[in-house]
Amino acid sequence: MKLKFSLLLILCSICLSGFAQDWKVYPYSPSGQIAFPLDEGRHATEPIEWWYTAGHVVGETTGKSYSFMYTFFHYPQSGFDGFRILNITDDQTGTFLQDVKPLNYTTLSTTDFDIEASVFLAGTESWRNKKDINNLPIPFEYELFALTSNAGLDIEFETLKRPLILGDDGYLNQGESNYTYYYSQTMNAITGSITFNGLTEMVTGTGWIDRQYGNFNPLTGEKYEWFSMQLSNGMDLNLWNIFTPDRLIPNNDKYKILSAYVDENTQYTSDDFQIERLAFNCMPDDERCYSKQWRLTSSMNNLDLIITTLHDNTEVQLPFRFFEGATSVSGTVNGVAVTGIGFAELLHSYEDPEVTITAPVGGIYDSALPITWSLNNPDDGRPIFYDLEYSIDDQNNFNPIASGLTSPMYLWESPSISDGDDLWFKITAYSIDGVLNNSVVSSSSSSATLSVNQVFSNKIKAYPNPTKNVFNVEFDTPQQGHYAIVDVNGRTILSSDIISTNHIVVSTKLLKSGVYFMILETEEGQANLRVVKQ
Repeated sequence: MKLKFSLLLILCSICLSGFAQDWKVYPYSPSGQIAFPLDEGRHATEPIEWWYTAGHVVGETTGKSYSFMYTFFHYPQSGFDGFRILNITDDQTGTFLQDVKPLNYTTLSTTDFDIEASVFLAGTESWRNKKDINNLPIPFEYELFALTSNAGLDIEFETLKRPLILGDDGYLNQGESNYTYYYSQTMNAITGSITFNGLTEMVTGTGWIDRQYGNFNPLTGEKYEWFSMQLSNGMDLNLWNIFTPDRLIPNNDKYKILSAYVDENTQYTSDDFQIERLAFNCMPDDERCYSKQWRLTSSMNNLDLIITTLHDNTEVQLPFRFFEGATSVSGTVNGVAVTGIGFAELLHSYEDPEVTITAPVGGIYDSALPITWSLNNPDDGRPIFYDLEYSIDDQNNFNPIASGLTSPMYLWESPSISDGDDLWFKITAYSIDGVLNNSVVSSSSSSATLSVNQVFSNKIKAYPNPTKNVFNVEFDTPQQGHYAIVDVNGRTILSSDIISTNHIVVSTKLLKSGVYFMILETEEGQANLRVVKQ
């Protein structure tokens, strides 16, 4: 486990009862590379920067629950300084309003939080510190105004918890070659009004604020899944997985980070966690599919949480497609039950599994050999299960052989077929919930041969199994013939002749860990041995 852990210093130790507010001053400089209000402003040397908020509020008139997301991006393109994203969802009906527009900034302070923008076809929008009677910024209090044709926000924020400084010092390496500066304000009281489908009403609730700047670019970079969580025990979590272009999640803190606000004294950043995807959801046009439920586990604070999106289609279409929506959380922390709310931002999409049958080949099915197939589009976020079936009536009916397989091979012991049967095999591959799925059938039939010599197999002693460096095969009498080691995809890894010997020693030192098969063919008979390399 790699762990970055920090105990935030209490700035005012004279009065312990007041420590929760000791950071609510400007300037405020926690340890590391983040300072307030300086780093709330624009960083002119960074290629991309954004100011993000998401929240959950309740209407005082209708009693409706709403979730929202608003983001200013500074990313000059095509004559504009950037763009803003405004999303609001009626959480009772699932109705989702989104609006993305380019903009030019009329005010963009580099010393504090003061943003005003001329939004294309939407007017002036702003997000800045509130001011006191002397026109000075009020630390960690803000006002946001945005209004488009059918949706709008006119809200105020008051940050209630000490800012969460990701990576301890606010600087993270992300993905293969990028970096970001990052902090979160995990709990903010929200008051004001919301406009939804032309109806404006007063609301109250809670919000999350994120700040990122650097060269990690969500528009062009590696895809990710990001989560914010506010838990009922007062703990707040910010975590993400980044996927390589090959859909892998390397097990290091460049690709996976969990930052936790535990209390006003304690926060930490760690890559000691796992995310299991439990369910998937495809958009109405089937162009993109996202995960919709996750299980988060971590030994730090013994986290075991289920995260579930509230709605199936809160996908932003422009400037690129991604899913952004509210979530619910349930589970345990240190064995104690908790609930929570949050948001998920999903740029990584999932595909139906694509499978190719790799054995049998050549028109012959030899029951001594495993049936094998390959997954052509593996994805670390989408474990695949397999069902295997066969047909002996020209594909009119398929009969089950095995189901729920996790390895792309199966040795069919005592098959219920006869020598010479024409066989077709069918592989059905699917995600844990079956939403992502695909099937493939043998391109042509294979003639069955059941020529395994069981008497010969019983005369063979093979050891050790599992093996590390060598695999021994002993015969009761000297044999002459040939052997081959094949992998689960039917590929021959090594082979050799057997020349009048009763003891074969095979070096397995260079084999990768996994399952292999040793195919023996001698004058006395044929045998197939399953070999596990540790």
